[in-house]
Amino acid sequence: MTAPSHTPAIAVLGSINMDMVTTTARRPALGETVLGTDFVMVPGGKGANQAIAAQRAGGRTQFLGAVGDDAFGAELRAALTEDVVGVDRLRTVTGPSGVATIVIDSAGENTIIVVAGANSRMTELTESDLAVIAAADILLCQLEIPLDTVAAAAQHARAHGTVVVLNPSPVRRLPPGFWADIEVAVVNSGEAAQLGADLEPVPHVIETKGAAGAVYRGPDGVRLSRPSPAVDTVDTTGAGDAFTGALAAAWHRGPEWALTWACAAGAWATTSRGASSSIPTRHDIDALIPR
Repeated sequence: MTAPSHTPAIAVLGSINMDMVTTTARRPALGETVLGTDFVMVPGGKGANQAIAAQRAGGRTQFLGAVGDDAFGAELRAALTEDVVGVDRLRTVTGPSGVATIVIDSAGENTIIVVAGANSRMTELTESDLAVIAAADILLCQLEIPLDTVAAAAQHARAHGTVVVLNPSPVRRLPPGFWADIEVAVVNSGEAAQLGADLEPVPHVIETKGAAGAVYRGPDGVRLSRPSPAVDTVDTTGAGDAFTGALAAAWHRGPEWALTWACAAGAWATTSRGASSSIPTRHDIDALIPR
């Protein structure tokens, strides 16, 4: 296998946050102060991570979302442009950008507090947003912005022949009729168990299984499975976003090829620390695929 020659147009509608990550020997008890050992700030948010992943994996990506008019907003915008992700539809709103405060202990366990900030202001789509969605080959969404906005985008995409790929995370029950506009769902095993029969109307369902790879269920019961390439895992943060973005970038080549491509991307993302910082390029992905 080789990297894809076609460059699909991918519109990613979703969240963008500044992740503030503190490492400490142990997490504090209620009312306790402890000393940390390290602190970093890394651009994150499932939407932004998946947009960068899709771009690096071979797509031509536009990001639709919102940042605040604070210092983080400028940094988050710069992080996308650095990866050549289109930001014409990244709006700036009054107030703070989304942030995630993450504390990681020496065992690798974490606690996370997310404040949506500007992400919660993505309550409507402009005519320009809708035009980008209609012109795209794929619309890629998650559930970290208002659900009504995701539903409106999916409905518009389907009406214009754009393939809708949904990563329903954070997982929740969705209103009746929502799934009718979804062509591809990407879920992990826990999400698949929680959603259960809700996924049955979706034509293409991909379930990720960590180091075990992923399985695919298509129309008429067609099933495929692909292993994850063997790598030395350092940190699994962001692996799911790398998988989903790469899958979107390769979907035009068919489920079998896309599944292989995505499994390699997810595996590569575990070989270094961080989320957006560990996302592979198309050449990294291709290097993990057996010849």
